[in-house]
Amino acid sequence: MNKVYILAPLIGCIVFLVFYLQFNTKYEDKEATRKAAIVEKTKQKALADETARKAAYDAAIQAQALRKQQREEEERIEEEKKKARQDLEDKRERAFAERKRFREQKERLEKDVAGVKEEIAKIELEKKSFVDEQAFLRTYVKQAESNVKYYYDLLDKIDAAEKARAAAEAAAAAAEKAKKS
Repeated sequence: MNKVYILAPLIGCIVFLVFYLQFNTKYEDKEATRKAAIVEKTKQKALADETARKAAYDAAIQAQALRKQQREEEERIEEEKKKARQDLEDKRERAFAERKRFREQKERLEKDVAGVKEEIAKIELEKKSFVDEQAFLRTYVKQAESNVKYYYDLLDKIDAAEKARAAAEAAAAAAEKAKKS
């Protein structure tokens, strides 16, 4: 029985060793192919990751360039809007300033027109008084001329009356002289 105790485990170990060696050679080949497959898969995955990373990097650069271009376009548009808004503000301010200036000019001109109308009214009054005075002077001159004619006629009559009186006195003196003689 002692031999059974040694032989059975020894046979079991030999059988195990045969199976183990068979398994081990196949297992190492399988493990080597599996490791090679894993390494190949890892390399492919790394290559794919690198390609994907490169594509993502390129896409990120393109996206960044696109965002930069869009940002520049938005800034340009915003700048144009600001400029247009500022131009409109300037035009509005100019329009208000012109309106104020024109209003002040209108008020000044209305005051000037009122002053000119007052002067015209004064001049019209003076003109009317001058026309009335001229009409008065014409009638006065006509009356003075008729008075002058009347006085000349009166002077002629007085002169004629004096000549007649002088002739009558001379005739009376001659008659008295003739009576005395």
